Amino acid sequence: MLNDTITAIKGVSVGHYTDSDAMTGVTVITFPEPNVGIVDVRGGAPGTREMAIFGEAIKPVTVNALVFAGGSAFGLSAAQGVVEVLEAEGKGAPTPTGPVPIVPTAILYDLMVGESDVRPTAENGRSAYLARSDEAVVMGSVGAGTGATVGKLAGIEHATPSGIGSSSVRVGDATVGGLVVLNAVGDVYSLSGDRLTGSDETDRLAREALGFAQNTTLMAIATDAILDRNEMRRMAVRAHDALGATVRPAHTRYDGDTAFVVSNEIHEADVDGIVEAAFAAVASSIVSAVEQATGP
Repeated sequence: MLNDTITAIKGVSVGHYTDSDAMTGVTVITFPEPNVGIVDVRGGAPGTREMAIFGEAIKPVTVNALVFAGGSAFGLSAAQGVVEVLEAEGKGAPTPTGPVPIVPTAILYDLMVGESDVRPTAENGRSAYLARSDEAVVMGSVGAGTGATVGKLAGIEHATPSGIGSSSVRVGDATVGGLVVLNAVGDVYSLSGDRLTGSDETDRLAREALGFAQNTTLMAIATDAILDRNEMRRMAVRAHDALGATVRPAHTRYDGDTAFVVSNEIHEADVDGIVEAAFAAVASSIVSAVEQATGP
């Protein structure tokens, strides 16, 4: 079976922990090592851990795992379980007392969808890490996307189920893969402009009174192309462009919209082609997140 998700890149794996009763979960992504990563945050209300390592003045370090979780800021606890497993495996940045795992983490607000007092835990993060696979990514209402919804401008009662989407694009010998956890306040459109969620009526209601505004779209972009960090930042810019093209509105002051880019630098590739592939992979992933969703 053709794998056209982020795990089409050799060495990339994805695991989910899904709590279908509480409507929350965790998704863990691991990459070939060594690698280099960058991040671009454009939402006004992110919830994150280990983001300072991506600073422009910081020496690049290998990302041992990337964690996305529901549960709002409470969900950051999921990263600890991943850190503990990685430490036991001997993975992490070397220090005189042993390796320190590097696990950037970002969360989304799903507390109004399921049971608000049930949030992802360290044990849930551990479960997602151990469930990793290099098979095609399971999409829809799973993992960190279990309680994800879109189209909440007129209120949560008008929301449409969303979740996780993933896609990949080949550029010569290189591949760009995207994985998106889509939990947007706005509605979703195809690149051709077709409306996929919401209606003119919900638009009218939203203009009268903004209904619900705690939301976030998390994006992971992986590639095996050889790039410098500035070129990777262009990929993140185009990832955010894809979000803006398919979700209206995006990047509001209530969102935590964040794009991570990780490269393990194997193949020479056309930089412009790679950058545009990031746009295509993220846009396709956003559409898939809605089309594959099964949540209530």
